[in-house]
Amino acid sequence: MESKKKSIDNVTNKAERILAGALQVFATYGYAAATMDRIAAAARVSKPTLYNYFQDKAGLFKALINQFTQDKPMAVLEESLLLQTPLRDSLKYLASILLNDFSDKQPKFTLIRLVIGESEQFPDLAQTFIKNVQKPILEKLSYLFAHHPDSKAADPEVLARMFSGSIMHYIISQEILHGREVVPMECDRFIDGLVNVLVGSS
Repeated sequence: MESKKKSIDNVTNKAERILAGALQVFATYGYAAATMDRIAAAARVSKPTLYNYFQDKAGLFKALINQFTQDKPMAVLEESLLLQTPLRDSLKYLASILLNDFSDKQPKFTLIRLVIGESEQFPDLAQTFIKNVQKPILEKLSYLFAHHPDSKAADPEVLARMFSGSIMHYIISQEILHGREVVPMECDRFIDGLVNVLVGSS
């Protein structure tokens, strides 16, 4: 049993090392110039080992995107308690979780920069990000606005986009584009204002 656990841990650690190396290579060279040779070197694994885990660099990039769906915010959105808690409190909780999850998370910032920067040349990568990350969040938020007993939303999907879009704008302007000193806004103030607008609109 112990040897099986060690084997699973080794597989997990090696996969994580490969993904970390891939992100480093994508960030340095861009998607087009990233090669499996460079990724293998950055991850400190052989090319056969790399191909044993991932078929190609498109699969690697998609695996990086899929890491988003394994994070706490996505799990939180599944909680039925959100429907049993006052809507204002549920939204504040969700906003706090999402923003805290991105706080000083440079790998996530790097991935978002890559998706945006490569979106014109590789639209399928951007669409993969939207499909695997943004779409599930929007669907779950729409469900919350549509079924929460406190909600009077005329269009739950619009409110879901307003909520997630405002949070993403805050992350991009404050963190990714280094705007904290240019357009500063305290996180708590932002969350309170956003929720007040949405609850008043719902």
